[in-house]
Amino acid sequence: MFPPHLLALIFISSATSQPPPEEEEEEKKKEKDRYDLMFSRGDLLEVPRTLFTHFGIYLGGGRVAHFIPDILPVVSSDQCRIKQMVTNTRLILGVLVKCGSVRVDSVEDFAYGAEIIVNPMDKMCSRAALQGEEVARRAEKLLGDVAYSLLWYNCEHFVMYCRYGTVMSFQTFQFCKTLRKMLLSRAVAKVTAVLAASLLIYLRVMNTWSILLAVLLPFLIWMAS
Repeated sequence: MFPPHLLALIFISSATSQPPPEEEEEEKKKEKDRYDLMFSRGDLLEVPRTLFTHFGIYLGGGRVAHFIPDILPVVSSDQCRIKQMVTNTRLILGVLVKCGSVRVDSVEDFAYGAEIIVNPMDKMCSRAALQGEEVARRAEKLLGDVAYSLLWYNCEHFVMYCRYGTVMSFQTFQFCKTLRKMLLSRAVAKVTAVLAASLLIYLRVMNTWSILLAVLLPFLIWMAS
């Protein structure tokens, strides 16, 4: 068995290894003050992710309002779990079921280790930015569960509405433009025509409707290209 005085030393050292609550509160206050010097209330914050860019609105005090897909509010009512940082699994499942929420997280949780860019859309959007207080109030009014759509209503749509009063997404526009170039091209139209003709010959289906369908689909792709 350990001598009593050695156990006491171990207990004292472990008890004093953590800072007192007062020091923790002071550290948190310093962190919030530091972010308030870096950002202004109503700033649009952007962080690059692996496959996309994430956006949020700075509310002050080291807090960021952002729209993020999340499956947990659908399957649980435990607010303590829901308020925890959204994991990748929760995020992906939220995208699939089109469920999300506008929530408030710390700057650290929002950035997830990435570099933060401030108000990058001011140079891209034709509309002037609203006043910072109005931007923040708009974000705060939208807090809560919101239907999520990867293309039609995502985090960029949310911040664009809050800061500029317009619901749009440059990411969505660029994605649709790229997809259009890939699918609606003359090469795709030619390949579709060949495949359709080959399928008709292979299946030996030569009636009016099948031939019309085989001609119509490549024609529509050709005209849209």
